[in-house]
Amino acid sequence: MNISRRNLMLAGAGALAAGASLATPASAAPAVDYPGAEWIPASPSNYTVSNRPSTYPINVVVIHVTQEYYADAIAIFQNPARKVSSHYLVRSGDGHIAQLVREKDVGWHAGNWNYNTRSIGIEHEGWVDQSQWFTTQMYTASAALVRHICAKYGIPRDRGHIIGHNEVPGATHTDPGPLWDWTRYMRLINN
Repeated sequence: MNISRRNLMLAGAGALAAGASLATPASAAPAVDYPGAEWIPASPSNYTVSNRPSTYPINVVVIHVTQEYYADAIAIFQNPARKVSSHYLVRSGDGHIAQLVREKDVGWHAGNWNYNTRSIGIEHEGWVDQSQWFTTQMYTASAALVRHICAKYGIPRDRGHIIGHNEVPGATHTDPGPLWDWTRYMRLINN
């Protein structure tokens, strides 16, 4: 059977339209740094390739809220013109975790180069002024991720090392905002 390149392309477009994925098979996908995370790579234009912690120590986790829906946040991180990324994104409804940037690389999330070089950025789907986005599933999944990161890099599990985006020096953002339950979150991280 002779299949033309055009027919292969049309078949691929049809599969995508039908909801099928032409993504790299899981066996060929890059390994994620956090077991169970889904690899959804950010555009290489939106982070700095590095070799952390050799090049920079990792000693801070920065907590963000997207101000976007999960799918829209992914689209932003994959858009090379946006110049922004985080290492992880946690979905509100079920706590699903996507990894967008390898931990060894420098994500562009904190708005402060020094903090970018030494931190892992975790985005959370939702809006800072709408507490219903901060679900039990989200808090639980995110806390487990932070526990894993802290154990891996020897980061103390305290508010001096697990900070909000608004606490980064020079930050112009307010996330995760006043409705983020730090007491609950830190209790989950430390249990």
